[in-house]
Amino acid sequence: MVSKRSIFEEVGDTQKQVAAPGAIDARGQGARGAIRIWLMILFALVVIMIAVGGLTRLTDSGLSITEWKPVTGAMPPLSETAWTEEFDKYRAIPEYHLQNKGMSLAEFKVIYWWEWGHRQLGRVIGLVWAAGFVFFLATRKIPPSWTPRLLFIGALGGLQGFIGWWMVSSGLEEGMLDVASYRLATHLGLAFVIFGFVAWYIYRLGRSQADLLQARRSGDGGLTRLSGILVAFAFLQIIIGALVAGIDAGRAYPDWPLMAGGFLPPQPFDLVPLWRNFFEDDGLVQFMHRMAGYLLFLFGMLVWLRARKSANQHTRFAFNAVMAVMLLQMVLGIVTVIYSAPWHIAIVHQFGAVILWALILRGRFLAQYPIPQTIRGT
Repeated sequence: MVSKRSIFEEVGDTQKQVAAPGAIDARGQGARGAIRIWLMILFALVVIMIAVGGLTRLTDSGLSITEWKPVTGAMPPLSETAWTEEFDKYRAIPEYHLQNKGMSLAEFKVIYWWEWGHRQLGRVIGLVWAAGFVFFLATRKIPPSWTPRLLFIGALGGLQGFIGWWMVSSGLEEGMLDVASYRLATHLGLAFVIFGFVAWYIYRLGRSQADLLQARRSGDGGLTRLSGILVAFAFLQIIIGALVAGIDAGRAYPDWPLMAGGFLPPQPFDLVPLWRNFFEDDGLVQFMHRMAGYLLFLFGMLVWLRARKSANQHTRFAFNAVMAVMLLQMVLGIVTVIYSAPWHIAIVHQFGAVILWALILRGRFLAQYPIPQTIRGT
């Protein structure tokens, strides 16, 4: 039987249950820190993959392996007989006859190792993703709503492997000297999509869910929208850059700011039908890349000027970094053109695009989820 309490009983006589600090945020949040480290490893591997892929393209190594063997292809040739067989397969494709006729076995091994390393790195990325995902899923350490996101990364990686072979197979067809530029642009574009999602997830997991919910209330909607457009614009420029690489358009007109002495390259619309010129004419494609670069820089400056009005110093600094790298990237682009895109300059230009892409995403993230600061701005 429950005894009656006196209406005069002191409130302080009963003990209250007090929630531990951070208990609400800690409950059911999973291993955010460990998953973030795992994603950082994937992030680094994808960056390396983009660089190796660029070097594979710049060294004309992408068609040296003429078959797609996701499992057994992990083993390179281990005997002279095996090397001869691989070389014979390469000598049967158009690139050998049109560009590398008379190549020695030793020279073939150089381009073979580039492509094998590129594919092997793809396998490593797949294994790192699979091992991490299975571990966190089995131990129930994935935060709520994050399982589909992490699975999505793996699905994009699998799709990228398929598109990689789809790209390579286009270069094996009769009359083809290189892979189709459209497919190369698709392959590189998807690499940047994967890279972008991994970066965004790293940014999100770097802060607690409660912090993100609170920060969103003080986010800058206008700057978020502008930086979102900047993300899309930068991605478009990356795709055009891939088209430039796909047809070696960067080596076509080494003068700047004009092209062969004029604003437009000579005879930019000779191909039939007309639409092909925008994808296959080296002069027009390089012209598009130049003009898109100028417009991207001007729009980036507009976003930067808008970001300077932000009351949050972290957000302002993020867009200062975007503007600095954007200026550097434009200078690198001009230098790449002037020197006819040698591989050691072209790969720096491509790596600059990777850094700029990550910084733009970082800026947009901080516009949407500003880091809390005191009145003094710290």
